[in-house]
Amino acid sequence: MNRIDHLLSQLSEPELLKLKFDWSIWARPSQIPPAGDWTTWLLLGGRGAGKTRAGAEWVRQNATCSHPKSPIALIGETISDARSIMVEGHSGLLAIHPPEERPTFHRARNLLEWPNGATARLYSASDPESLRGPQFSCAWSDELCKWPAPEEAWNMLQFCLRIGQQPQQMVTTTPKPIKLLKQLIQAENSKVTKVKTDENRQNLSPSFLTNIVSQYKGTSLGRQELDGEILESSDDALWTRAQMDRYRIKHAPDIQRIVVAVDPPISSHEKSDNCGIVIAALGQDEVYVLADGTIGRASPLKWATRVGELFEQFQADCVVAEVNQGGDLVVNALHQVNPTLPVKTVHAKRGKWLRAEPVALLYERGLVHHVGMFAELEDEMCNFSPDGRSNGHSPDRLDALVWAISELVLVNSNRPRIRNI
Repeated sequence: MNRIDHLLSQLSEPELLKLKFDWSIWARPSQIPPAGDWTTWLLLGGRGAGKTRAGAEWVRQNATCSHPKSPIALIGETISDARSIMVEGHSGLLAIHPPEERPTFHRARNLLEWPNGATARLYSASDPESLRGPQFSCAWSDELCKWPAPEEAWNMLQFCLRIGQQPQQMVTTTPKPIKLLKQLIQAENSKVTKVKTDENRQNLSPSFLTNIVSQYKGTSLGRQELDGEILESSDDALWTRAQMDRYRIKHAPDIQRIVVAVDPPISSHEKSDNCGIVIAALGQDEVYVLADGTIGRASPLKWATRVGELFEQFQADCVVAEVNQGGDLVVNALHQVNPTLPVKTVHAKRGKWLRAEPVALLYERGLVHHVGMFAELEDEMCNFSPDGRSNGHSPDRLDALVWAISELVLVNSNRPRIRNI
């Protein structure tokens, strides 16, 4: 018998029951309501990350505290979802209460009633008009990003939160880049908590971890559905996430040549651009992106040292450096770190979009593979717009990527070419 089993064996049945339902013991920090004044708590997380349990426990706390908040609104995508997930589910409200606190569920009325008189009513986000008239002290909205008309249902709910000194609401959802969610994240009265599926692995089926998590980890879909990230994409971008996932690999085969490409910043103050650094390799027929070594707000010595380290680490053949802004200073910085470093300088004579198009064509043909996941680089690629910016910022990682791939396959007639490029 181990120490924990021994301690549990000393407890009485009532004590064991109390321990089982003591959320303060079992909750992870990400499942605890944030401190401070807030109106909306956004709990954004992956599948199976414990969002529903956190939402149900928050409602339980509000309904059973010394000054219960009532009535409470429970809004799911549909009434069926609200019943099966928020109330009757494995982590729903009926499952998380000790017997003496457990509410009674009046299914025909979609109403929960606690022994102390507090109540909660179920609503469907698919029927925003049902939220005209009632009033609440707090609300729990589940899977907001699945709601068919999120803005309409959300707006109706806001007019209902008018009981008490400070009505609050909680949102539990796997995030998607919908307009409403982005607005809520930016709102001054919002608090945002992010939680990954992996944080709750001890409560998940081993087969789920093996078959689903392992399959999608390291993909764009995995970033959204497992890590709870908001993946934005521009409609007119040259790249798509599906495209990169399709040709993503875990290990590169034999390679002929490796380059480290660097897009140095103009300056090194706190508002400077990042120093884009990307390592890519040429194989027999295809290109392999090996690493994104980009660093932010770096002095020339710092980014040059980083380039030198990556050159040695990947046993690269040369460094490709853009010198439009820094000129000889860029080469001098690199040679201060390593005087023998082979540096090829490149000048941007065309706009970023025009330089990127031939590289994007290689991706379209399935000739470029990402060896692993490069989340920040891929975000820049999928939000790159014709004005040469990505989400309003300079795409430094993307610039370095374009220089690296261009050097490997798109310049010099005596360079190994890829399938008649």
